Amino acid sequence: MVKIKGHEIGSIIVKDASNRRAMQFKNNIVTVLRRIGVNENDIDIPLERVAIKKARASATWYLSGYRMHYSHNLQSKYVENLHVLFKVIEIEANLVISETKSLHDFISEFKEDSDVDNKRKEAREFFGCEHDETDFEVINKKYKAMAKELHPDMPAGDAERFKKLNIAHKTLKRELT
Repeated sequence: MVKIKGHEIGSIIVKDASNRRAMQFKNNIVTVLRRIGVNENDIDIPLERVAIKKARASATWYLSGYRMHYSHNLQSKYVENLHVLFKVIEIEANLVISETKSLHDFISEFKEDSDVDNKRKEAREFFGCEHDETDFEVINKKYKAMAKELHPDMPAGDAERFKKLNIAHKTLKRELT
C-alpha cells in the first residue's frame, strides 16, 4: 500500500507486458480526466519506451485555464509509477463526479506552474539533498534542523532564508506526500 494525498493505494508489481500495461494506464487516465470535462487534446502523458525501467511517470492537463500536473517516482518501475498516478487521479476525479469534492478543489489540488521541475530541483539543492531524493523523511529531517537554525527568533536567524526554507519544504511536500 502507498499513501498519497490522503488515499491508500494498492501498488502493483508488473512482471510482463509492461509497455502494453503502461499504455492501458495512460488511456485510463485520459478516460477519467475526460469524465470531468478535460479535453483529450489538453492531456499530455509521456510514455517511456521501456516501461520496466526506473523512471518518473507524469501527467499534465489543462482545465478552466489552469495547468495541472501530477507525477510519481516512488515505485521501482515506470509502469508501476504510472499505475499509482492513474489511481490518484481516478480517486480525485471520482470525488468530483460524486460531488464530494468541488471542481475548484480538484484544480487547487493539482494546479502547478510550468517551471515546477526547476523549483523542485532548487528546493533539493537548498536542503543539500541529491537531485533524485524522494524520501520525504530525509527532507523533513533536514527541514527541521535548518528551521531551528534559521528561525528569526534565533541568534543566527535569517528571516529571508527561513521563508525560502518553508517554500522549499512546501514544494517538495506537495510532490512527495
